[in-house]
Amino acid sequence: MILQVHLHSLCLLMLYLATGYGQEGKFSGPLKPMTFSIYEGQEPSQIIFQFKANRPAVTFELTGETDNIFKIEREGLLYYTKALDRETRSTHNLQVAALDANGAIVEGPVPITIEVKDVNDNRPTFLQSKYEGSVRQNSRPGKPFLYVNATDLDDPATPNGQLSYQIVIQLPMINNVMYFQINNKTGAISLTREGSQELNPAKNPSYNLVISVKDMGGQSENSFSDTTSVDIIVTENIWKAPEPVEMVENSTDPHPIKITQVRWNDPGAQYSLVDKEKLPRFPFSIDQEGDIYVTQPLDREEKDAYVFYAVAKDEYGKPLSYPLEIHVKVQDINDNPPTCPSPVTVFEVQENERLGNSIGTLTAHDSDEENTANSLLNYRIVEQTPKLPMDGLFLIQTYAGMLQLAKQSLKKQDTPQYNLTIEVSDKDFKTLCFVQINVIDINDQIPIFEKSDYGNLTLAEDTNVGSTILTIQATDADEPFTGSSKILYHVIKGDSEGRLGVDTDPHTNTGYVIIKKPLDFETAAISNIVFKAENPEPLVFGVTYNASSFAKFTLFVTDVNEAPEFSQYVFQAKVSEDVAIGTKVGNVTAKDPEGLDIGSSLSSVSQFHLILTDVNDNPPRLAKDYTDLYFCHPLSAPGSLIFEATDDDQHLFRGPHFTFSIANENLQNDWQVSKINGTHARLSTRHTDFEEKEYVVLIRINDGGRPPLESTVSLTVTFCSCGEDGCFRPAGHQPGIPTVGMAVGILLTTLLVIGIILAVVFIRMKTDKGKDNVESAQASEVKPLRS
Repeated sequence: MILQVHLHSLCLLMLYLATGYGQEGKFSGPLKPMTFSIYEGQEPSQIIFQFKANRPAVTFELTGETDNIFKIEREGLLYYTKALDRETRSTHNLQVAALDANGAIVEGPVPITIEVKDVNDNRPTFLQSKYEGSVRQNSRPGKPFLYVNATDLDDPATPNGQLSYQIVIQLPMINNVMYFQINNKTGAISLTREGSQELNPAKNPSYNLVISVKDMGGQSENSFSDTTSVDIIVTENIWKAPEPVEMVENSTDPHPIKITQVRWNDPGAQYSLVDKEKLPRFPFSIDQEGDIYVTQPLDREEKDAYVFYAVAKDEYGKPLSYPLEIHVKVQDINDNPPTCPSPVTVFEVQENERLGNSIGTLTAHDSDEENTANSLLNYRIVEQTPKLPMDGLFLIQTYAGMLQLAKQSLKKQDTPQYNLTIEVSDKDFKTLCFVQINVIDINDQIPIFEKSDYGNLTLAEDTNVGSTILTIQATDADEPFTGSSKILYHVIKGDSEGRLGVDTDPHTNTGYVIIKKPLDFETAAISNIVFKAENPEPLVFGVTYNASSFAKFTLFVTDVNEAPEFSQYVFQAKVSEDVAIGTKVGNVTAKDPEGLDIGSSLSSVSQFHLILTDVNDNPPRLAKDYTDLYFCHPLSAPGSLIFEATDDDQHLFRGPHFTFSIANENLQNDWQVSKINGTHARLSTRHTDFEEKEYVVLIRINDGGRPPLESTVSLTVTFCSCGEDGCFRPAGHQPGIPTVGMAVGILLTTLLVIGIILAVVFIRMKTDKGKDNVESAQASEVKPLRS
């Protein structure tokens, strides 16, 4: 037996020397507290370290959590004899002491910590081989309705214990579209956007998913995995928009009046309405049963239709699903009389107007709904003055309102003016409108230009739009200031692009030729422009416009070196904010009007609007720095604190919807976190037995986005004595500031130094005085020698 021990020691020593152990400071050294890390599963009889001690130490002793695995030789060789298992014990706390020949401790014991490092030697395992759940059709995408959970005995702080979930199979798979998604970290199963829109229990009432879980975060080919089956039942969703509602305007019934209703799938939902159009007056309400009411009479002429949202939220104010769109149409009643276009409507008619010719059209207005009986108008002439040469000279079309000459041509010598009173009516109301008809001279004279050719005109192509470039003039011998003598000018030739126009002075009939659109040398360098002058009143029979009513001029456009032109003033494109560098986001096109004949360098400016759509790329964080959280110690009852989370992504109508949990399992016995709403949560103590110190609580926040992002934040909570001014925190020793003991020590040292100095001074003074006395005594005894 003794021979075996010596042989084992000799083998260890040879292995120790052969592998480089024994080098001072690397694998050997003095006896002192040390920590070693060893991977689990390694071959046994591995040397860890050689401790060295000074005489009289001749051997070493090992105690503590050895588990009969760790040994130490007389020479101080620390080693282990079996493969370590982190899942059995992750840390071994040992003590090593140096002994003399009698077995007495002469050095130590010192603590030696063995940390067992994890290797991926355990596969993840689902807690259940089969899961069952249900989801309602049209549920909000991303909202979990079922969780699958797996465990892994490896260290969760390393990739070995980090699990990743994935949907492997969805049955049935319709059009190769995934209806379900899973949070790869939490195992939360929810609907995709397509699943929210397309799931229908009438077509497919159930689905089966195969879920896999992998360790190593799912990022390694050597990761272990497990699978489970999930059966999902699709149930009908009664959260549906009701049919459009029709309400009669100006109702006299007592209000509020129930008009429709919405219902959430489960009891306890909180309902509200959201005004989509942000109206100054929103005449609708909803109660907590989901019944929707109109709160006051509606007026179709003020607004003929309303569109708003009904929202269902949970007890924390978080939307349960998408809002429902409610449509209300206001039905018309005949509550508006016809109105005349003006106090007096004026028309002109020539003396020789033929029977049946149109004189003009009276157009009244009714504010009731168009194309209904409420706004259908009838016209009737009720009076003509004067009745010369007879009554009934005019008629009006019953529904069109067009006035016509009914009996004979009019003569100005009979009367130059007729006044008609016309009744306009709908089925309930009547209104009187007044029409004045002026009898004017016959239009038997044509406009005549003062000259037929206005010559040549040269303009640069960059002449400003709106500029007057030419004045033209024609005259008409008919009765002044009537439709027979009024002149209108038109460009009838040479300007197909409509670059020119003519404004007429109503008093002088002078025409002013203006530029309506930019001139262009490249498309029209020379233009032969022809004008026509004509009257708004028709010419009498037998009279026609001739060459006297036409004029011309030639327009020469000179070239200007123009800047390049963009195809549009503003270009626009839309991309997601995570688009890869180098991705094409749009096209911008431009051309130079000069073509390839460019004489100088000019530039133009356009705008490019790039719209960035948000992606969920910002993890949640605390909304502010919570540095002043405390509880008064000791706690008399469990307490709570409120904190807020946020992130930097955009949020839609429903806003943020974070979820909160304690990140460290070891803290769950002391703390709990509960959600208040989408952004706030409450941190509460589970008991009152806390020490008077600071606690760091780790909280996991998940944003529920696509993909979901989560982060772990820390809240520092102090338990402290409370006074009138709040929390009292005893100040600890700070570097550079002496403690009371240090101050006393410094004072005593100073006094000691002063005492020593005084003692030296007194001793020196005494010594000097003694020397003086000796010298005096010796001087009195000296006598000269006599010869």
